[in-house]
Amino acid sequence: MSDIQANLLSILKDGGFHSGESLGEQLGCSRTAVWKHLQKLERLGLDIESIKGTGYRIVGGLELLDADRINGALAAPVAANISTLEIFQTIDSTNKYAREKAEKVPASGTVVLAEQQSAGRGRRGKSWISPFAANIYLSIVWDFERGAQALQGLSLAVGVAVKRALTTSGVSSVQLKWPNDVYVRQKKLGGILLEMIGDPVGQCSVIVGVGLNVSMPAKSGADIEQDWTDVTTELLHSTADIQPLRNQLAAGLISEIVQLLTDFESRGFEAYRDEWQAADAFFGQSAVISTPRQSIVGIVRGVDSNGALRLELEDGRIESFIGGELSLRLAT
Repeated sequence: MSDIQANLLSILKDGGFHSGESLGEQLGCSRTAVWKHLQKLERLGLDIESIKGTGYRIVGGLELLDADRINGALAAPVAANISTLEIFQTIDSTNKYAREKAEKVPASGTVVLAEQQSAGRGRRGKSWISPFAANIYLSIVWDFERGAQALQGLSLAVGVAVKRALTTSGVSSVQLKWPNDVYVRQKKLGGILLEMIGDPVGQCSVIVGVGLNVSMPAKSGADIEQDWTDVTTELLHSTADIQPLRNQLAAGLISEIVQLLTDFESRGFEAYRDEWQAADAFFGQSAVISTPRQSIVGIVRGVDSNGALRLELEDGRIESFIGGELSLRLAT
């Protein structure tokens, strides 16, 4: 995105009408150039309205991510553990950027946010729909000393942190679906993607990625291949008088996740297990877990102390499943 387009966004984010003449004066360009830049912003998926004799506006306005506002909302102990906060207008993937940075230089405590991802992805390589300035796309790099064994259940614990942040923001009845999804009313609200680099049995870095639907445009949501919801919709179902402020929610997510990461290696998943199970979206229901070779039907019985899914089979045995290319869905 060019500097002119970024400045144009900054002007139009208030949702009010601005004439082409005034926009040109503020940006130092002609009205024709303004119109061309507006066309490029429309290609980002923004709803730009034009009325002859009145001007242009972004319908509903925008809340752009702001590093100062986010940093200002962080408690001092959290801020002390963040080495840098980077915000991009458009990026291929916040996780990809964070991982590549961690592969080159010490990056623990790096926080990456973006207004839009051009190649966002979720678990098992699935595309992550990432419209501009609508949702939260967040990655955090964190170093650990004891390798993968000490990190069992981390993705589930991050889900607990996300749930806490959403609850504080006024979203009620947040559920967690094994191993990395965030649900409300049996609809997907967000997801978590963890990637590890370094020594599997020693010092390593983990990239914690979180995607959260905040104000998903219906046009973009049509490309999602399952039932979904967003924070804006869920606040309409809530009695809380809270608006879905992205900067405030981003700060809440960063705070909860950083506090979790600070303590996790010493406390482990066991410290978060009860809270995760209390929010289990599938507990007690018949579900199918699919492995690369087979599909197994059983009753979901929560998770064990390592975060493995516990499934009660037809013969009454409890079998545990963890990691790998596994997927879980309700039985039909």
